[in-house]
Amino acid sequence: MTDMRNQQLVRLQRFASVDFESAGTMRGGTDFPVQIGIACWSYEKGWEPGFVSYLHCPHEVSWQASRVHGISTSDLADAPRLIDLWPEIRSRLSGSVVVAHARGTEKKFLRSFPGHGFGPWIDTLVWARRIWPQMTNHTLSNACHQAQILDELQDLCPNRSWHDALYDATASMALIRHWILTQNLLNSPIDHLIQEWNGFSSRNYDGEFGFATRRWSNRNISTMSLNRAFDNRQA
Repeated sequence: MTDMRNQQLVRLQRFASVDFESAGTMRGGTDFPVQIGIACWSYEKGWEPGFVSYLHCPHEVSWQASRVHGISTSDLADAPRLIDLWPEIRSRLSGSVVVAHARGTEKKFLRSFPGHGFGPWIDTLVWARRIWPQMTNHTLSNACHQAQILDELQDLCPNRSWHDALYDATASMALIRHWILTQNLLNSPIDHLIQEWNGFSSRNYDGEFGFATRRWSNRNISTMSLNRAFDNRQA
């Protein structure tokens, strides 16, 4: 019989980092994503091909947001809606440890898929603050500079840069990879990373792999319903 504890080791996990770029909030309006990037890595299989796509947006991209990421409203012509990418997103995030830098934005936009069940989550911003408390600014670019992985990023994402969704997702994933290897975490239980490194207390920690057992049935039902909804819409 396979030892379940071995299945929970970091070395056996698949990590998927996700990043969204947004249109910026208009006065009295709601923010929408305009680009998604996903980067996946595991110790056993290494880097997987990344995924990136512009996203349909119901309003124009604000000039403030465009100045940050360089994406204009015209770039989004004929772009798919986020919901149209459900099969691609599901195939990359389901069953993976999900990574993001300041994960609030990513979790907010993924609410487009109610009950998706993605997770557990690792926030590289939280990790950076714990590993390098002496730093005054823990932005993604500063953390990657501190980890000395900028050359690796350029090799992984040629012709891309900061605030491109794939570049930022790859940067977060490269940070996790760097920490796992340099902090000798390969043989640690994944729940140790989630509970200890994310700074969760035992009171709000959901247990093995970040989920409470009692929630599994509801999450699975919700995900199955989402799959059926997509299949019916495509028919």
